[in-house]
Amino acid sequence: MSGTVTAVLIALCPLLLGAGFLLGRRTAHPDGRSDVGTPVERATFETLHTASLAAPALRAGLTEDTARKSARRLRTLLGTDALAVTNRSTVLAWDGAAEHAHAAQVMERVGPVLAGGRSAAFGCGCPNDDCPLRWAVAAPVVADGRVLGAVVAYAARESAVLARATDEVARWVSVQLELAELDRSRTRLIEAEIKALRAQISPHFIFNSLAAIASFVRTDPERARELLLEFADFTRYSFRRHGDFTTLADELHSIDQYLALVRARFGDRLSVTLQIAPEVLPVTLPFLCLQPLVENAVKHGLEGAITRSRISIGATDAGAEAEVVIEDDGVGMNPGELRAILRGEGGQGRGIGLSNVDERLRQVFGDAYGLVIETAEGAGMKITIRIPKYRAGVYAP
Repeated sequence: MSGTVTAVLIALCPLLLGAGFLLGRRTAHPDGRSDVGTPVERATFETLHTASLAAPALRAGLTEDTARKSARRLRTLLGTDALAVTNRSTVLAWDGAAEHAHAAQVMERVGPVLAGGRSAAFGCGCPNDDCPLRWAVAAPVVADGRVLGAVVAYAARESAVLARATDEVARWVSVQLELAELDRSRTRLIEAEIKALRAQISPHFIFNSLAAIASFVRTDPERARELLLEFADFTRYSFRRHGDFTTLADELHSIDQYLALVRARFGDRLSVTLQIAPEVLPVTLPFLCLQPLVENAVKHGLEGAITRSRISIGATDAGAEAEVVIEDDGVGMNPGELRAILRGEGGQGRGIGLSNVDERLRQVFGDAYGLVIETAEGAGMKITIRIPKYRAGVYAP
């Protein structure tokens, strides 16, 4: 969290400096308009607005397409005659005058900037007397300690203000690219966590399910057919390749298929009760969020010498939230051991479902929405999950 706050604070600095630079240019050539607000307020608003228009493209990374979409906004931000955006090997975008005369020399000029990571100014050396570009400043774009490219601003004459403003705008671009990398890292993390949950679907469970289905082939072919369809639907849902989110209805449907396969193996040893309020079925939650918790309840409910286990699954409407409770009467767990598991200290393969689900809920909805678990040795386990009914950016495919 501290890294994100720092990035936001860094992002604000060049915007304010840019506002000052833009104000200087605007007040140096007043047009006499009587807009609402002071010149400082107008300049600040225009700078922030221009920056906000450039940010979305840069949040997708530094590519030819994103550079092209952002170059004009960045040139407007600086008020220069021309502006180029490069990566380490080529000019990604040029906006403004005299592209044919200067674009081909950009990479040669920015070589020292890319190598050393420090800004540099240089004369354009254009033989054309009518060319408006006489001087330029190049500032490095740096993310995660690596120089990714450069922002090059061109003007008719040397300007210390432009040099400083270009440096600050390049820093702002760097922040946007670092935020883009954070977004990609978060996506990779979620994908890795889902893969870990999929890997937790025990090969023993798959083998035992198929063995249970096979046991009905001769004695009850219709039951074998139904279980085989349940198995196919369950595995298809668990290993789907799209979407980080799902609906409570789809997650509960997959759980029902899982439990049908478990009951085929354990018969009367497992009793399951479901009480689901219809109004919470459309609520969106992270994919594979409940199934690991139910699997945990089945595992602990039938451990050791327990001959019969009861599991209850309830989902109720709690105003702005849906509340899901999964409870079993199994062996339970030592609270200290549970705390270690939720901290990720349970050891390889231990409690991966609990810690994974708890972490993903906190990432998506905030720390207030982690798992609430009540347990003790020999006392079963009760897991309560609260899910906001509406949250920006959270939707099922």
